[in-house]
Amino acid sequence: MTSILTNSAAMAALQTLRSIDNSLETTQARVSSGLRVETAADNAAYWSIATTMRSDNRAISTVADALGLGAAKVDTAYTSLENVIDVMSEIKAKLVAAREPGVDKTKINDEITELKNQLISAAQSASFSGENWLYNTGTDPLGTKSVVASFVRSADGNVRVATLDFNTENSVLIDIEDPTRGYLTKPIDLADVMTDPPAYGPYAIINMDDLGNPDDDTVVSLRADTTYEEIDGMISVTDAVLKNLTNAASTLGAITTRIEMQESFVATLGDVIDKGIGRLVDADMNEESTRLKALQTQQQLGIQSLSIANSSAENILQLFRQ
Repeated sequence: MTSILTNSAAMAALQTLRSIDNSLETTQARVSSGLRVETAADNAAYWSIATTMRSDNRAISTVADALGLGAAKVDTAYTSLENVIDVMSEIKAKLVAAREPGVDKTKINDEITELKNQLISAAQSASFSGENWLYNTGTDPLGTKSVVASFVRSADGNVRVATLDFNTENSVLIDIEDPTRGYLTKPIDLADVMTDPPAYGPYAIINMDDLGNPDDDTVVSLRADTTYEEIDGMISVTDAVLKNLTNAASTLGAITTRIEMQESFVATLGDVIDKGIGRLVDADMNEESTRLKALQTQQQLGIQSLSIANSSAENILQLFRQ
């Protein structure tokens, strides 16, 4: 039946054209944005996962920055400590040289004094971003220093920030308020470093007098009448301090390696998360471009079909004209 009130063919063609237009609009949005899931309406589950992981990835990026700051602090402390070890080795060599008969001990002591000044300078210079892990001027100990290492999301959705911790008791060289807290200012009893100690000491590498503070502890220094037994004790103390400094440098070196490994891991993890998000929400541009071309063709055919369906009313009008 042909009706001038209801054009079923035109209605069917219009419905098809509307469906094609909706699909074309969706495909054009995917092509322009590059996303298959751009809003929660596209796919609520994937959008939620992607949004959460993007947020976590920003936190991981911040962790990478914090690792860089931590690495700078550790590197600064390690570099200064390495210099201190070299200077301490030189002091040890000077003390051994003073053991030779006929040597001018006062001249050697002048050299040792300058080397001590270098120790103080190296410790004071080991500062980065307001933190110095080798030189303490405060009343309280420096305590444990933490470096942000990672951002962790557990299976139950809880999040936490993990840190790398370093106890500065293992690195402080000079402590102004409490000399016993610093490797270089702490007096060492010869009974702790020698099997058959003489009745001398205890000895510290640096006397607080050198820092402008009075202290009566005996220090490693030479006089013209310094005995060989005293020199032997000073050598033993210097060697013991040198071992402690070497251990401290080893610890800092291990932390440096750990930070470098963590930096590499965090960078890789961020890339992997980005890749995972892409698999969930990114559009396949090859597929979408092919679909776009097909829908554009379908749209043209739909317009043509609608035009043909609307022309049927004109054919009926021709009947009345005859």
